[in-house]
Amino acid sequence: MKLSLCTISFRHHLLSLDQIAHWARLHDFQGIELWGIHAKNLAETPEYGKEWLRSYGLETSMISDYLPLEATEEEMINETKKLSDLAKHWGTTKIRTFVGKKGSAETTEKERGYLVTRLRTICDILYADGQVVLVETHPHTLADSLTSTLQLIKEVNHPALRINFDVLHVWESGVHPLDALELLRPYVSHFHLKNIQSSSHLHVFAPENVYAAAGSRDGMVSLFEGAVDYHEFFTKAMSSMEIHASLEWFGRDVKQILKEDATEMRRLADMLQKEKV
Repeated sequence: MKLSLCTISFRHHLLSLDQIAHWARLHDFQGIELWGIHAKNLAETPEYGKEWLRSYGLETSMISDYLPLEATEEEMINETKKLSDLAKHWGTTKIRTFVGKKGSAETTEKERGYLVTRLRTICDILYADGQVVLVETHPHTLADSLTSTLQLIKEVNHPALRINFDVLHVWESGVHPLDALELLRPYVSHFHLKNIQSSSHLHVFAPENVYAAAGSRDGMVSLFEGAVDYHEFFTKAMSSMEIHASLEWFGRDVKQILKEDATEMRRLADMLQKEKV
């Protein structure tokens, strides 16, 4: 198992990347998932990069961004190439994005075809540099359901297309995460991990709320205390695949929650490993 923390979790904190990396090393994380805007701003200080991060015993697990599929083709290609260069600088082959800005049921066939073509173009660009694009399972996108996600994989039909499996959002779609993983496993390259007290609180993850400094955090709970049963999920998942995952915490008490969740993840992984012996 390789476990990362997300720099997006510290978006409202007055902490330097040096401080975050130092803390991640102290608490036995293997990697850092770099938010796209953080990677872009850090481009002005090129001494920060893969070698600098390796000095902390860490790697960049992924750059998480929002590639502009709806922009002009020129703008989309330019942005993709810029992000590809940043990924090389940070030593990762994985770039996360969303596909579309509305749900699959609300997307017309013509709109879907347009997004599929754009996504295939991005795949071509990244594949040429040995990189992949990870489509996140997320509401109000073309990957908002298992059926639509599988259809998207088939439509794009490209080896550079991978899946960032957000366990909570898969659960939110009404499919048991283990059932979804059974079908998506060949395409999954990363997991996002977070939890919620109950489905009545899912609205707190709406972008307009979760990115706002004054947004509600009601219902956000640590990984092993919420509605999604992560003990069950990882007991099955870890037996069949290597887990590369990021703890994606948006609530308060960031360091304490990340520390507790990482400790429990490692305890569970160790326990399952001993059972195999």
